[in-house]
Amino acid sequence: MKKEQKHISILGAGESGVGAAILAKKQGWNVFVSDFGKIKQEFKDELDTYDLKWEENQHSEDILLKSDLIIKSPGIPDKSPVIKKLKEKGIKIISEIEFGGYYLKAKTICITGSNGKTTTTMLTYHILRKAGINVGLAGNVGKSFAKQIATEEFDWYVLELSSFQLDDMFEFRADIAMILNITPDHLDRYDYQMQNYVDSKFRILQNQTSNDWFIYNHEDSIIAGEMAKREIAAKKAPFSLLTEMKVGAFVKEEQITININEKLTMSIHDLALKGKHNAQNSMASGIAARLLDIRSSVIRESLEDFVNVEHRLEFVAKVHGIEFINDSKATNINSTWFALESMDKPTVWIVGGVDKGNDYSELLDLVKNKVKAIICLGLDNQKIIDTFSSSVETIVEAKSAMEAVAYGYRLASKDETVLLSPACASFDLFENYEHRGDLFKEAVRKL
Repeated sequence: MKKEQKHISILGAGESGVGAAILAKKQGWNVFVSDFGKIKQEFKDELDTYDLKWEENQHSEDILLKSDLIIKSPGIPDKSPVIKKLKEKGIKIISEIEFGGYYLKAKTICITGSNGKTTTTMLTYHILRKAGINVGLAGNVGKSFAKQIATEEFDWYVLELSSFQLDDMFEFRADIAMILNITPDHLDRYDYQMQNYVDSKFRILQNQTSNDWFIYNHEDSIIAGEMAKREIAAKKAPFSLLTEMKVGAFVKEEQITININEKLTMSIHDLALKGKHNAQNSMASGIAARLLDIRSSVIRESLEDFVNVEHRLEFVAKVHGIEFINDSKATNINSTWFALESMDKPTVWIVGGVDKGNDYSELLDLVKNKVKAIICLGLDNQKIIDTFSSSVETIVEAKSAMEAVAYGYRLASKDETVLLSPACASFDLFENYEHRGDLFKEAVRKL
């Protein structure tokens, strides 16, 4: 960064924006924080503590257009009027992760994918911590990456990166990059062009050299097709459920083998996380850990005792023999596909919210085999009703988590499951997927 470039504006005063502001101030930038909505009190207090200038409920374009650099929240789309004006003026716009990378001294494991990235990020972090590595957790989870760079001294970071964050990253380089899978998601942000979304995910490999590593899903046809088109500089470590890997990881006869530096084997039945997709997540984390030369015994123990993240296939309670499961984090079709695939009892399925261009027909076979009733939890449910009305006899609509849980309790019988796995974003009725999951759990506990 040139010394004279001193005016930085940060759009969005959430966890990442405030963290970026703190790092910018520490590095001598003249900082202005602008949020088009209301700023939470805890973040206002933090901005004031660091004596940072901020505004809420508006964007003062006269100030923003004088900036040398803009850091924008991943939630702000490129099509928003203020972003268009900044781009027209040729002002550089980056993400908090990219900005943190300007001042980063630690190494990074960067994880993306349409599904499983939070689980895999938390699992990788869990293994590294258990091995005694001085490690930070950031990106889509944990605390702000930029703030940790400003206030902590870590040797490694495990970063969960969404496509929105990757879109505004240019010079950042991952020491170890991971793509778990790619399925249609957020297509509304990518002009409904799948290739645009795929390109976004593959940005995780930009700037990698032959000293770096790329961990990926060998069975994912989109990843395979994309790799055939690209020159990939990094060393490759695939994971597979079907094929033996000389370098990487695979499952054979219900045993996981990780072939990196030395061979590690364990039974898939010993994994804390159940289901095929979680075997893939476990292999990906195990490969990363072996690349850091973490002992096999530590990796094995970590994969056995890991507790999954909240709102991801989270057991809530059993009420009169009916099991309630909170999978509010399933905001796309593929996540819900995994959830339904892992159901082994007749299921009452709660689905719906803000549709991101979903093709529900991908779930038809699973729904026919596993689902006895559907509860729509959203403002516009017509697409769900049209898709499944010929496969499921009972489809009802609910306008709150409380109402959905009451329907679930009525429609399910003993030894059956009520599954909240919405396949949609939550913004029509809830603040975010956590809010939706919390209200669901609260309603279950009141039964």
